[in-house]
Amino acid sequence: MDTQFLQHVASLRPKLDALLAMEPVKPSRLPKQMPKAGVYLLSEGNEYLYVGRSNNIRGRIARHSRPGATHRMAAFAFRIARQVTGRLDASYKTGEGTRDALAREPKFARAFVEAKARVREMDLRYVEEADPVRQALLEVYVALAVKAKHNDFDNH
Repeated sequence: MDTQFLQHVASLRPKLDALLAMEPVKPSRLPKQMPKAGVYLLSEGNEYLYVGRSNNIRGRIARHSRPGATHRMAAFAFRIARQVTGRLDASYKTGEGTRDALAREPKFARAFVEAKARVREMDLRYVEEADPVRQALLEVYVALAVKAKHNDFDNH
């Protein structure tokens, strides 16, 4: 195995520990001082829901939860709305079942709005990581370590 890769992996545990030790904040009330780039964890109580990464954590969290965010901006809330409405099967063809079509359905649209509001009140933790390779590895490592409910790393 590549030595650099093994060094990256070995150095992830302290970042995970720092992330989990952080006192959570609410996406609706982000502090003035926070890292620009890194990995973030959204949870409700003791249930870890979603791990993401961004070079602009503040902006990414806003897009996850902004009331006017589209399905392209708030993918995690869209996933929650799919679960709530039972519309789990994604369609990549034009017409019924696509993200655009779902977003226009009144029942689904309400669920999506509610999901974005729910995300705004989740617990948020984050840890700084600017290096893109370490950031990608850390996202997967954290998601697997905490068994994040909504990270499946499936190809679409």
